[in-house]
Amino acid sequence: MKNLLIASYDMEVGGVERSLISLLNNFDYKNYKVDLMLYSHTGEFMSFLPTQTNLLPESSVYKTFRMSVGEIIKTGKITLGMARILAKYRADLSTSEENGYKQMQYMWKYSLPFLPKLEKRYDVAISYLWPHYFVAEKVKAKTKIAWIHTDFSKVHTDKTLDFYMWDKYDYIIAVSEDCRKSFVHMYPLLKKKVTVMENITSPEFVQAMSGEEVENVMKYDQRFKVITVARFSHAKGLDNAIKALKVLKDRGYDDIAWYVIGYGGDEKMLKDLIKQNNLEDQFILIGKKINPYPYMKKADLYVQPSRYEGKAVTVGEAQILSKPVLVTNYPTAKSQVRNGFDGLICELSIEGIADGIEKFYKDDELTKVFAANCKKSNYKNNEELNKLYSLMR
Repeated sequence: MKNLLIASYDMEVGGVERSLISLLNNFDYKNYKVDLMLYSHTGEFMSFLPTQTNLLPESSVYKTFRMSVGEIIKTGKITLGMARILAKYRADLSTSEENGYKQMQYMWKYSLPFLPKLEKRYDVAISYLWPHYFVAEKVKAKTKIAWIHTDFSKVHTDKTLDFYMWDKYDYIIAVSEDCRKSFVHMYPLLKKKVTVMENITSPEFVQAMSGEEVENVMKYDQRFKVITVARFSHAKGLDNAIKALKVLKDRGYDDIAWYVIGYGGDEKMLKDLIKQNNLEDQFILIGKKINPYPYMKKADLYVQPSRYEGKAVTVGEAQILSKPVLVTNYPTAKSQVRNGFDGLICELSIEGIADGIEKFYKDDELTKVFAANCKKSNYKNNEELNKLYSLMR
């Protein structure tokens, strides 16, 4: 039996975390003993971790990556607090568009000398979420694998710093072919290391969870109901979604309600935008939900208004629930939607989103056909795990 380590940040509600849960719940525990290293033992998805996975004790040092500078200093870890301040200063020398990702990089770079190594030696070590410095620098393993969950053509990082980190891995797994292409375009010297493995989906789990009785604000809403499940961030394009609904309202569509499940740093901005456009009764932020599926089940249409994606887990989950989907034409969109069969890909713009929703609203038959096509499609892809096993032999 091989010893395997998987490392990630925490189990807060999110697409990456949901994909990790699916991977762990479908893993081959007969041939692999799996240790899970979470920097912080927090998040609503902690209860979904399978019993076969050995959760390593929480490290007070690595937990600081989910703390503010003030919280870090209060714990007495002054050097790590100073490393964080230096990282912010260095990142602020970049443009505002770039500094979020760069601050994460520099935070790890300046913290590395003060971070402990894992003593155990592994056959395989997997870093599931960028930045991948922990497994690259602090873990001993025969084979090291890193995951790509996003479109790197849209991510602004210190490429030189990141290259040295990526190069310490034997394999790099992208969640879609388009994801792989965008990464290889940025790092052509790493091309031979990169392979594709889609996120594991579990139709049985999604269907079972969708039947759970929850206090559902959508239950008695008779309007045409759109739903999005996403983090409140620039990448997810929720500001464009609000503006698209305003366009629809100006066209006379007062009976469209757009519900959003999620949370994140852009919440205040989104609420202000909703208020500015007088959409308080139509664009409704439900907040964080451990189980979004009963809400998705009640919707007429799932919309992913993102500016960029690796491969949105929630789009596949909506399709499992036989919901027609509308996604913006971000670079990896074609890897998720068979345009004109189980959903539509619209122009990545406010007008494009509005036009796409209007098309579904006006054509009930189209909605039914797409829903039927979703129902007869097989979205289960457990065989994708064989790609991972082949790398770990």
